[in-house]
Amino acid sequence: VQLQASGGGEVQAGGSLRLSCATSGGTVRIYRMAWFRQAPGKEREFVAVFRWSGSLTHYGDSVKGRFTISGNNAKNTVYLQMNSLKPEDTALYYCAADKDDAIYDYWGHGTLVTVSS
Repeated sequence: VQLQASGGGEVQAGGSLRLSCATSGGTVRIYRMAWFRQAPGKEREFVAVFRWSGSLTHYGDSVKGRFTISGNNAKNTVYLQMNSLKPEDTALYYCAADKDDAIYDYWGHGTLVTVSS
């Protein structure tokens, strides 16, 4: 299974971006997909998760109310709509997929988001 993240870029504070994460190359059924991010010099941080069954979602405290994760089953793609962006949202954003509600088995290469003040 390959994950391809896209949609990163540079935006001013208060702006919006939408990230996409498309899965391909396998017949493994994915249980949930998530976004993580890592800023320079900081540890990786959980952002949001989407569970295909029931379209359940959960968010990290730092993005609640600003980010929305969603999925398109037909396209095998998960999206992260990011609104009211802040400079502290600047990071490399990774998507990950979990096939059995355990560890995240598959990771994408990441897409860079830069928010300027």
